[in-house]
Amino acid sequence: MRLIVQLLSLLVRGTALMLGLAGSILALASLGGALSPRLDALTHAAPFWLGMGVGAVALGALFARDAERWVIVALGVVAISACGVMMLPELRMAWRFKPEATAPGDLKVIQFNVWHENYAPEESLEWLLAQNADVIVLVEGGGTAWPIAKRLRAAYPFTSCKARACEPTIFSRRKIIESGAVPKGLPGAWAVLEDPAGPFAVMGAHYVWPVPAGRQQKQSAMLVKAASKFDRRDLIITGDFNSTPWSFTLKRQDKALGLQRLTRALPSWPSGQFSRVAAAPAPFLPIDHVYAGSAWRAVKVERGPAIGSDHRPIIVTLRREAK
Repeated sequence: MRLIVQLLSLLVRGTALMLGLAGSILALASLGGALSPRLDALTHAAPFWLGMGVGAVALGALFARDAERWVIVALGVVAISACGVMMLPELRMAWRFKPEATAPGDLKVIQFNVWHENYAPEESLEWLLAQNADVIVLVEGGGTAWPIAKRLRAAYPFTSCKARACEPTIFSRRKIIESGAVPKGLPGAWAVLEDPAGPFAVMGAHYVWPVPAGRQQKQSAMLVKAASKFDRRDLIITGDFNSTPWSFTLKRQDKALGLQRLTRALPSWPSGQFSRVAAAPAPFLPIDHVYAGSAWRAVKVERGPAIGSDHRPIIVTLRREAK
């Protein structure tokens, strides 16, 4: 029995050491994302590096002794601290946001990657129609999700694109004055909507994954250039950016766009049966985002339910400020 206890203790302490060592190395390497797109890909997994650090501190403090304890705990603290540098500004902004009661005239916008392998398109459609949103920006509306896009075309009087192969598509209850696509290389669309307070533009985008490095950064530069053609005070941008808010790529994009990112630390992926072999009890990566210019104030920012997609929908209610 004593031998078994000793072996178990060795296993736990060894696990704590590996968690602390791996977590601290990977978290510190993530900070290098400020200089390298390749290292920036590691920042998206910061919640995992943080979990490793917390595990190292807990297990090291409970089961290790003497110098071994201090080494393991120190490694865990390094991992936690590096993750804090990346994540705390975002969490602080999320804590500061206070939702308000909605009022007539508010603009309800839904950003939703419905997934081309959507396994419950009728449920997704039913939920979308029940929201009675003013604007829906739909990403990956092909494949098994095509019936959703098709029915939305019938339910919404205006759309940014009449063709089937649009990525993404903007649906609006307000008249679309003009619309178009972002230049080749970035799946994106834009539409200028009519409004009593004056027209405003809505843009939608869908980025590639952060690996291999470099492609996402090019798409971000393309979006910033496309957005510069519109009045930023009234501009709304939504998208599946496949980029977390603690990445340096998204931080640079926030600054370059000069807009308010309203989705703060709001996980949207993965959701439901997001692969053939895995299901997600809850999303943990915030990769779907909504931006708005200074003319808009966020009244509510919410995450929708799991409804057939590997993403959760994002619902943002905006109020236009008087000029």
